[in-house]
Amino acid sequence: MAAEEGSVRVDVWIWSVRLVKTRSQATNACRAGHVRVNDVRVKPASVVRPGDEVRVRLDGRERIVVVQRIVRKRVGPPVARECLIDKSPPPPPREALIPIGLRERGAGRPTKRDRRELERLRRQSAAPDVG
Repeated sequence: MAAEEGSVRVDVWIWSVRLVKTRSQATNACRAGHVRVNDVRVKPASVVRPGDEVRVRLDGRERIVVVQRIVRKRVGPPVARECLIDKSPPPPPREALIPIGLRERGAGRPTKRDRRELERLRRQSAAPDVG
């Protein structure tokens, strides 16, 4: 592949700046359509250049970053922070990540009251936040 000097494959770049743990995760995310460059779904071999906006959706969270520097090898966290501008929304609070409806082990079957309470909580969590 004869890429320009100021560009690199998108899967290599998102792995290099530590947005994903492994190169294969980066490639799989591109193939699954979870990576967008300038609001266009891209394949793993697509190139990124400085100034491009990269959106990566992983683990229920979207990371939005702007490419500052091109790196071809994995770099440490301090260097990785210099290679991008993070415009991602803040992560949800830890309380929001706790799954609803977990019961203690050995608590037995839920009673009718427990079941109604669980259904009420599920309806509340599924309703869009209006405000």
